[in-house]
Amino acid sequence: MPVTEAREARTRVPSGRVSMAQVAALAGVSGQTVSRVVNDSPRVDPATRSRVEQAMAELGYRPHPAARALRTGRSQTIGLVVTTLATVGNSRMLQATAEAAEERGYALTVVTAAGADGVSRAFHRLEDQGVDGAIVLNEASAQVSASDRPAGLRLVVVDAADDTGLRTVRSDHAGGAASATTRLLELGHAPVHHLAGPADSFAAAERERGWRETLLAAGIEPPAVVRGDWSAGSGHAAARSLGTASAVFCANDQMALGLLRALADAGHRVPEDVAVIGFDDVPDAANYRPPLTTIRQDFAALADRAVAALVAEIEGGSADGGVIGTTLVERKSHALR
Repeated sequence: MPVTEAREARTRVPSGRVSMAQVAALAGVSGQTVSRVVNDSPRVDPATRSRVEQAMAELGYRPHPAARALRTGRSQTIGLVVTTLATVGNSRMLQATAEAAEERGYALTVVTAAGADGVSRAFHRLEDQGVDGAIVLNEASAQVSASDRPAGLRLVVVDAADDTGLRTVRSDHAGGAASATTRLLELGHAPVHHLAGPADSFAAAERERGWRETLLAAGIEPPAVVRGDWSAGSGHAAARSLGTASAVFCANDQMALGLLRALADAGHRVPEDVAVIGFDDVPDAANYRPPLTTIRQDFAALADRAVAALVAEIEGGSADGGVIGTTLVERKSHALR
């Protein structure tokens, strides 16, 4: 069929899935050539490949997932294991991971891991769904060991120690905490108190470590840690245990929000009476009263690095895991300006 006739015939194509034969007709090539382009075969000259890709775009052709899975042995789907999506950090990582996966042609399926054996059960559910690999997020990482992984399941763990025997990616939690603590010390606060996250969280432990080591290096004995559960409510409740602290480094912005409310309720001014710094830089942090000084995590970069590392394992390529830097964002909750 001549190309012009094929384009005219497009108006008569049903609204269902476009076929490979229709792409071949529009591009003026064989169905086998279209198949080679779809499967990224090197046996197609650039001009022909361009013509086929243009026809695919014009017709809105999408390879059939089941057929592609049969050809490649891959489902083009990756799993994401989380303990909860209630925290802002986890929900932002979900969004960023979905976007990074889509950019590489992968769909995302989310499985929650509750209970002591939650991660192990999540892995088996993902294995039953035929995913090509999985990413484990944040609190769930504390439950992962190399022995938990089903044979053949490719895995990347976000926020875990390097000695897990698995490929890991993480933010520089300790470095960010050190920056926050150092800034408060520079303003004359001693000691700096810490509103920490859950005891079983790797990220919380690293932030606590960065705070503690910074105080010890300055010759200051760290005060007792007050612990929350990442929620604003736990930050509000923690105010009673912080006593007369003049400066508080909070392990996340949600707990900082609760603390700010509690301090205001008690008649304490921020930052005149108490300086506060959070961690994460959630989208609303700049709209707190006062605007929250915080440590910014680059969730997009963290998710992109994790997905790139996993796809490299799936497709036999190479990609780094490693550590993503953090940044101190100074607003008004830590000092008058």
